[in-house]
Amino acid sequence: MDLEKAFDRVPREVIRWAMRKLGVEEWLVSAVMSMYTGAKTVVITVYGNSSGFEVKVGMHQGSALSPLLFVYGRVVYVAEMLVVIQYNVLVVTSGYTRSVVV
Repeated sequence: MDLEKAFDRVPREVIRWAMRKLGVEEWLVSAVMSMYTGAKTVVITVYGNSSGFEVKVGMHQGSALSPLLFVYGRVVYVAEMLVVIQYNVLVVTSGYTRSVVV
């Protein structure tokens, strides 16, 4: 798995979903997600800085919380995929012939 740009590509709704699936209390989910509300950045070049623009996906680089949130998202995603795989195996081994769409 290539994790070079992993933090840049995690949809924030996945983080919210994962925290809820793990039983994190709603007040804490809201507090974490508030860190990302209205997050802005600029591009720095030799010609000057760009205007600020909103960043709507990814996690903050350099935040101590980002690795934990990334792992939460991956753990819950993998657990959900294992349930789907088990269901598909159950359907196939039980003799059902209908298609299972995931």
